[in-house]
Amino acid sequence: MTFVVRCTIMWRVTYKQDVSGRNQSASLRRGLALLEYIRDHAGAGQGLSLTRLADATGLSKSAVLRLTTPLVELNLLARDRKNGAYRLGHGALHLGQAYLATFDLRTVAAEESYRLMCEVRETVHLVVYEAPHVVYIDKVEQEPMVRMGSRIGSRAPVHCTAVGKAILAWQGDEVIGDVVAAGLPGRTEWTITDGDRLRLELARIRQRGYSVDDRENEPEVRCVAAPIFDHTDAATAALSISGLTSRITAARVRELGPLVANAALRISREHGSTR
Repeated sequence: MTFVVRCTIMWRVTYKQDVSGRNQSASLRRGLALLEYIRDHAGAGQGLSLTRLADATGLSKSAVLRLTTPLVELNLLARDRKNGAYRLGHGALHLGQAYLATFDLRTVAAEESYRLMCEVRETVHLVVYEAPHVVYIDKVEQEPMVRMGSRIGSRAPVHCTAVGKAILAWQGDEVIGDVVAAGLPGRTEWTITDGDRLRLELARIRQRGYSVDDRENEPEVRCVAAPIFDHTDAATAALSISGLTSRITAARVRELGPLVANAALRISREHGSTR
């Protein structure tokens, strides 16, 4: 066998393997795209027909059948025996439950917190909601900048902290009413201590997507925070940027607000939120 023939055979084998690998990768992507489409568009208890899936994805019916067969076999999809409609199968639920069982908010938020700190050069806090308080579970600060007095594991009221108000703004009227009824003690001269004024502030937070603690908890500190939503779209945590008022001016708050809101939204999506 000549050298040229050997090279030709090797090229053909390699080419076939490469093409096969690309085809399998493309099939996987198309199958996952079908799975996502069914997830987003199948109504409760209804499902989607083969025709609709083919029309929506631009695939032939035979291609849809071929791509969905392994998904049905793995119970990621289920197909109605009477009308042939597709919906998510119980395998998808098991995957979601497995993800949530291993989900650790602090670990998931660490990268976003560090990236945010590097961008704004201020302290970033992560808290969770344990009514009627928030609990600090992580803190990322840049050395040798001014260190915040917050401690991991410490608690703070919801009514006078940016993280607390960010979470409270997305709670129901009953929860907000309980916070007001329990009293709104003043921590500084700028703390909101009136229930109607607090409700108005929470409405503003919902409208703009982030909250501000303007010296309400500590007299020389401003904080900007945004809620983190879980897989049920409930606000259960918050992310904040904190710093001295000399560094976080009132004008800079408008710059930091969208940054922390976007970071919190990305964490929320990792948490399974559909927001």
